[in-house]
Formats: sequence, structure tokens, C-alpha cells
Amino acid sequence: MSFILLGGEGTRETIKALVDLTRAHFFPVWILLFSSGLALAFNNYGDFSWPVTLKAILIGFFGFEGGLVLNDYVDRKKDRLDVESSLTAYWRPFKSRPLPSGRISPNFALTVFLLLSGLTGLVMFTLPYPNSFYVFGAMLSSCILEYFYQVKRKNQSFPVAQLAGRMDFTLFPVAGYLCYGRPDMSVLLYLLFFYPWTLAHLAVNDFIDTENDRARGIKSIPVLYGTVGTLLWVSGFTLVHYFTAFLFLKQLGNIAYYGFLSGFLVLGFANYKLLRVKSQKTGLLALFLYHVSLVIYSISIILDSLF
Repeated sequence: MSFILLGGEGTRETIKALVDLTRAHFFPVWILLFSSGLALAFNNYGDFSWPVTLKAILIGFFGFEGGLVLNDYVDRKKDRLDVESSLTAYWRPFKSRPLPSGRISPNFALTVFLLLSGLTGLVMFTLPYPNSFYVFGAMLSSCILEYFYQVKRKNQSFPVAQLAGRMDFTLFPVAGYLCYGRPDMSVLLYLLFFYPWTLAHLAVNDFIDTENDRARGIKSIPVLYGTVGTLLWVSGFTLVHYFTAFLFLKQLGNIAYYGFLSGFLVLGFANYKLLRVKSQKTGLLALFLYHVSLVIYSISIILDSLF
């Protein structure tokens, strides 16, 4: 059965499939990231607001989960060609891609995406104008860029998909900021700080998934440039990230400064391990450390902005 099954066992299997589809165990990370932008806006534009915070949490949760479902829906046919499951096991608690495995149908996944997008929009438009308009623009741009990334990376000789497509992730904390703030230098510097991180993070992800990308015919960074080129991409954009982080830190205080230094050390260790041991297992460790750095950055921005 490819749709919701009736009965206890069928319901449990459907819930497991939905958890894998949405990578639900990662949701605290996405909420922290979205909230870090919001906290910075509170610091720049006025007092903390519980109503805006609760709305932002819902927008961040529904919006990011919707983007992940869109990712799977667009890529559902290519994912059937996977030959290796290490990355699937990292991202999905029940270690399966629910669309290629037939645990849920494409129509059901599309329904979930539309539901999550609708809920995002409903909450988004309860924000005061022009913030609702700003957030709508950021989230719509993110969805368009995600679709472009999924389609373009199948046919390219230069990584246009990666360079343009990773702006979808970059716009996520920007949307959090715009829930309360306005387009300004702080949010521009946040974008410049985060964008190189997303490019390095994507290449680490693709390094682990190289066998599958070759089988799918996807022109990822490792497929285009090989192992050495990928590691240069990761380390190069990590260094750019360090530089733009110091520009961003001029907008922040001491808590963020020490938090960012901790994040730098985590990323430095991840790059060191990856450059020294060029293996899939090390890639999985590096990917985990990149996510640790993201949590450290987000918490330090929130604490710095609120205290």
C-alpha cells in the first residue's frame, strides 16, 4: 500500500514514513536557526514578543519541513536509483526513503507539502505588514530556489545549481529576522555569514553520497570535481565563512564572539579529519560536526541578542 493504511500497524508505518519524509528529528535545529534571526531582530528593533516568537516558530517549522518534503517529491524518481544508504540512515530515523520504497505515494507527499505550505502561509500573514510581505518573499524565493536546485543539478557542467540553490537554506534565518525586523545591514551580514557555510555543508553531504549521485546522474560537486576538488571546495568555503563571520560579529556582542570561536573550532576539526581521512565514515562525522556548529552559532546569537 502506498497511501495511509487503516489499523494500528498501518498507522504506525505511515507515521514512520512521515518522520522519514520530514526528517522530523532535526526540527529543533531548524527552529533554533530560524529563531536566531528573530532574536537578532528583537535586539535591533525593540522588545521581545511572545506572540511573534510563537508565530515564528510555527513558520520556521512548517516552512522548513515543507521544503524537505518538496525536495523528496521533486527527486522521487532519481532516488530509486540509490545504491548506498549511509546518508539516508543519517538523515532519516527509520533509515528509508519513503517515496522510492513505496511507503507513501507521491500524491500523499504532495498533499503533505501543500498542507505544510498552507499552514506556513496562514501563520505568516498574521504578522504585521510589511513583515508578512518580507517573510512571504523570502519563503517563496526559498521554494523556487529549492526546485531549481533539484532540477538543474541533473544537467550542468558548472555548479550553478549549488551556488544558486543553497540560497534557499541561507534565506531561512533571514526570514526569521524579517518576522520582526526590516531589510538592513544586520540581515545582509547574516546572509553573507551563513551562505559560505551552506556551500561547504552541501559539499560534505554530497561527498558522503557520491556513489548515489553517480548512479542518479546528478552533477554534484564530487561528481564534477572529484575528491580533491570537493575537499578544496569544503575547506575554501569554510575559510570564506570564517572571514564573513568576523564581519557579522561586528553586529553582535561577547556571547556571540565566544560562541562563534567555539563553532570555528568544531568546523576546523571537521575539515582536519576530512582532509586527513578521505572516507565516507569521516564525511558522516564531518556532517554531524557541521550541524553541531550550526546549533552553537544559533544558540550564541539568541543568547547574545536576548541578554
